[in-house]
Amino acid sequence: MPLAATGALLTRAAEVRSAVAAFNVIGLEHMEAVIAGAEAAGSPVVLQVSENAVKFRHGRLLPLARAATAAAERAQVPVALHLDHVLSDDLLRQAPAAGFSSVMYDASRLPYAENLAATAAAVGWAHAQGLWIEAELGEVGGKDGRPALDAHAPGARTDPAEARDFVAATGVDALAVAIGSAHAMTTRTAALDHDLLGRLSAAVPVPLVLHGSSGVPDEGLVAAVSGGIAKVNVGTALNMAMTASVRRFLADRPEAVDSRTYLGAGREAMAREVTRIIGVLAGAAGTTRA
Repeated sequence: MPLAATGALLTRAAEVRSAVAAFNVIGLEHMEAVIAGAEAAGSPVVLQVSENAVKFRHGRLLPLARAATAAAERAQVPVALHLDHVLSDDLLRQAPAAGFSSVMYDASRLPYAENLAATAAAVGWAHAQGLWIEAELGEVGGKDGRPALDAHAPGARTDPAEARDFVAATGVDALAVAIGSAHAMTTRTAALDHDLLGRLSAAVPVPLVLHGSSGVPDEGLVAAVSGGIAKVNVGTALNMAMTASVRRFLADRPEAVDSRTYLGAGREAMAREVTRIIGVLAGAAGTTRA
């Protein structure tokens, strides 16, 4: 089917207090696994390509974008393409022609005033191109001589009043908030601040996004969706599923040399994890399937 629009998926999810799962992909095996897992769950899904994934592909966006588009157009569920954690304005400007309907523009490491200015400029350009823009705001620093605290730092938290003002000033379409999760966690021990999430949901008029969801236990994800998270980003969990599967396969079959055999096993493991995570999100109060 034709590519879905990330904004449309998230707007609908926010309206019914559900969440769309968004999975970071690195190669074709990831893309195929995410789509197969979403089809098994009967759910729409977002394929996310990060700036780091583009760097891994020698800085070339189009090979990833074209592979993702081809895979998405054969899917039996709605699939949207999202460009994730974009630091480069040059990469941002490649998004529309490459088929992405949305971009996460990441100026969160900058002091508040610089983050706001850079994000507002990116939003102005992106909206003129029909792009839907997500941004991120952690604990705001750079005031009264304090340094900025990276939104990805373990202690970062998003202030509801600052988040409300940031959204109003920049015009972003969604906001990733810091409530206790962290990127690249390989243990599911993140404790989310659900009281803070409730205050953010009440203060911010756009869909909220949870990054670093691989480190959040199932019950935390369910509570986050019930509390107002409309997009749940997952990356490390897929890599862990694939790596564990490949390791088992090669340990059991040390004579194996055909990469299709162990990559196929890894792809199947990732697909099962996608289906499982979507099922967890569907367990949140008010969640409905597409």
